[in-house]
Parts: sequence; structure tokens; C-alpha cells
Amino acid sequence: MSLVPRITVNGVEIHFEGDQPRTIVMVHGWPDTYRLWDATVEALKDRYCCVRFTLPGFDLAAPPRTTSLDDMCEWLHAVVEQVSPGVPVTLLLHDWGCIFGYEFAARFPQRVARVVAVDVGDHHSDALVQTLTAGQRAQVFGYQIWLALAWKLGGALGNAMTRRMARKLGCGNAPEQIGWQMNYPYAMRWFGSAGGLAHVLPLPTGLPMLYVYGERKPFMFHSPQWLHSLAQRPECAVRAYRTGHWVMVQKPQAFNQCVRDWLQASDQPLPATV
Repeated sequence: MSLVPRITVNGVEIHFEGDQPRTIVMVHGWPDTYRLWDATVEALKDRYCCVRFTLPGFDLAAPPRTTSLDDMCEWLHAVVEQVSPGVPVTLLLHDWGCIFGYEFAARFPQRVARVVAVDVGDHHSDALVQTLTAGQRAQVFGYQIWLALAWKLGGALGNAMTRRMARKLGCGNAPEQIGWQMNYPYAMRWFGSAGGLAHVLPLPTGLPMLYVYGERKPFMFHSPQWLHSLAQRPECAVRAYRTGHWVMVQKPQAFNQCVRDWLQASDQPLPATV
């Protein structure tokens, strides 16, 4: 079996598969690692260079590492500069990867050509808050503050709390692959840890986007207004599946084909120097 090429950026291993000029940078969320994208890489690597990594602080084999929003965006910029110097990349995002990826795209728009986002849309909009019922808002607060508290507690208790919530939310990862260290984004959200998230920028609006989401959830992570607006743009597309939050795991063939078809349809000619 051939080895996957790797580099290290600020202590995090970056994995490459697919010797192609167009680059896709894949950013996972909670409580996942770069392995979330295994099947997607297999489906895309004949046409695209697939770049993935485990987010800083999510590697349980490494010391706990809380990364601020500013530092995360600078780190993502360093990754993109390494893997695709001078040529904008496609972002493939899920969960907290959407939040970090949107912020990166807003701060460095010249480095992003298009976005494929999974299950998190206008996460900080007033429209989304107004869409949720009081009960749904309580559910969001409940699971997120639980995970933020697990991060504060750490250790065996933090792990037990985190793994219990992961099971409840439908994550299929093995318990030993899930740890309290992965929860720091929730501490940023509710405790203001590492500078918090109060200064996030508005979502980028000028980029081509494919938005994929699961319909079988107690609440959505996007507002109907945002979804409708996105679907009206000719360079964008919206796809819904009868899944939960992890669409790429629960409907891998359909998800990967959808992503591949949209990417191929929206591929732009490569610069003459590539």
C-alpha cells in the first residue's frame, strides 16, 4: 500500500491524496478527525488533490490544545499557502469546520474559490435564532453547555460526559476516539474561552456554494431564509438527505456523488501557470 504524503504545519500533520492541480481542503468538526473524510477522498482523489487533517486540539494522542478563532484562521491560511500556493482552494466543511471555514473565507477571500458545506449554515444569524422554538433553543444550549462543562472538567469525567453526549447526538465514532479535548469550541461559544466567538464576521456571500444537510434532526443549523436565498443563486445548490448530522457517514454514496457532480459542474479553467 502506498504511503500518503504528509507535511506538518505548526505541529499538525497534513495528509494529501490525489496528484491533481485542483485542491480541496477538508475541515471536519466535533467530535471527529481527518478520518471523517475517508470515503469522500476515495470518491474525489482521481480528479482533485484532497487535503485533510485533524483540527488542532482534536488529536487525542497530542496534548490538549485550545486554538482561538484568530489563530485557527491564521493556521488554515498557513495550510492553504503550503498546499496550494497562489491558487484558490475548494473548502469542504462540516459542523465546526463550517464555522472555522466560513471565517477563514471571510478573512482570506482570495484564497477560496468555492465552498461545500455540510449541515451548518448561517449559524450566528438572528434569523436562525428566531426560527428555533424555545424548546429547540433549550436543546441547543443543553448539549453545548454540557460539552463546554466537560471541557472545563477534563480527565475521566470530561471524557465520560463527552462520549455520552456523542452517543445521544448520533455520532458513530468509537468511544476511545472521542475526548473532552475536542470540546474547546463549545467553551469558546459559551465561556468566551480563547477569545470567544463574539467577533465572527458575516458569512461570505459571493462564493459558489453547495450546501448539504440532514433533515432528520430535532433542529436545523440554518434558517429557512438563508437556505432559500442560497438556492436562488445560480452558482449555488442545496441538497437535503434523510439523515442526521453526519450526512457523509449516513449516506456516503449519495453524498459523495452529489459533491463530485457539483464540483465537476463548477470547475473553472486552471490558470495557465498550473
